[in-house]
Amino acid sequence: MNADKVLDAKGLACPMPIVKTRKEMKDMESGQVLEIHATDKGAKADLAAWSKSGGHELLETREEGDVLKFWIRKG
Repeated sequence: MNADKVLDAKGLACPMPIVKTRKEMKDMESGQVLEIHATDKGAKADLAAWSKSGGHELLETREEGDVLKFWIRKG
């Protein structure tokens, strides 16, 4: 999946992946896609809930080894 920006949040514990995602999203245009790489298993539920509450769309979640990858389209 194509992304406009990639955020490396590997090795960060909650809530840091969300904090960094929120910061990156502020600088993006509506409709752009942010790809997030995280290793914290809690990020799966956190990013899904954060996307929904913020009016963004969680397009895809993929697990590649220890890395969770998320694609979120800015609302």
